[in-house]
Amino acid sequence: MATDNPMQLGMIGLGRMGANLVLRLMADGHRCVVYDVNAAPVEELAKEGAVGATKLEDFVAKLEKPRAIWIMVPAGYVEQTITQLRPLLSEGDILIDGGNSYYRDDITRAKELKADGLHYVDVGTSGGVWGLAEGYSLMIGGDEKSFAHAEPLFATIAPGVDAAERTPGRTGDIAQPEKGYLYCGTSGAGHFVKMVHNGIEYGMLAAYGEGFEILEKSEFPFDLHQLAQLWLHGSVVRSWLLELAETALRTDPNLRDVRGYVEDSGEGRWTIQAALEEAVPADVLTAALYVRFRSRQQHTFAEKMLSAMRQKFGGHVEAGAAKPSATKKSA
Repeated sequence: MATDNPMQLGMIGLGRMGANLVLRLMADGHRCVVYDVNAAPVEELAKEGAVGATKLEDFVAKLEKPRAIWIMVPAGYVEQTITQLRPLLSEGDILIDGGNSYYRDDITRAKELKADGLHYVDVGTSGGVWGLAEGYSLMIGGDEKSFAHAEPLFATIAPGVDAAERTPGRTGDIAQPEKGYLYCGTSGAGHFVKMVHNGIEYGMLAAYGEGFEILEKSEFPFDLHQLAQLWLHGSVVRSWLLELAETALRTDPNLRDVRGYVEDSGEGRWTIQAALEEAVPADVLTAALYVRFRSRQQHTFAEKMLSAMRQKFGGHVEAGAAKPSATKKSA
């Protein structure tokens, strides 16, 4: 890869996704300054060519104006991070929140930062542990000028047009969403789209889990991973999640190493709240959220399926379980 428009980006938060974003950006010719409260990931990325910083003041000083800073920390720490950054920044600087913040918080933050001449962009980021190699789907909100300024970064992070075949009947120039990123609208729009995306994900995972439990408990001695493999070839229910289900069932047919304890990170609850506010019946998504609540009290095969798929696509670790090793994505 080699971008035609290399940029400099500062990355705060070098966890599972933040570090991989930096590696993907640098592989395409962008320059990255990195900071984390833990020194180890800063040192590791410095070995790969990033410029490391051990203090926020040093981090900001190493960035060229107008600065572009990507915050990749849990939603509960975004406000604290912005509060620490705000007095260090200059008019025209851009803050990008790539985590899973609540969209109404984005709207408030954008207004507050605008008073200091700062720009705020909310980016829903999907791709999990596979994003480094395959790219991240990006749902972007904020002022359009800031989006345009940072677009070369988004173009590198996204999977690109070759990640999927063009939809039959679609013609003309390649559009943003076909490259794997989209400017969705004003502040909050990006995280709102990602919120609903995750709500849909809850429903899809639950549907696969329940279906495979029916198969597992039936009178027939099915080989479940073979059924999953079958459906990957021409079935209307084929998907990347089904690929991950096939991988999980092939490596652990009875899911003995999976407890079935399934967390929810907030987006599912926010999706249901939005449905209530708009009087939209969201039966499936609501039921899927409740499945996660129930999983913390009892563990059915369906919940083990759900948990196994989450481990495969996002590296999500069950409560009380050891961190799973990454498995190569099946073809």
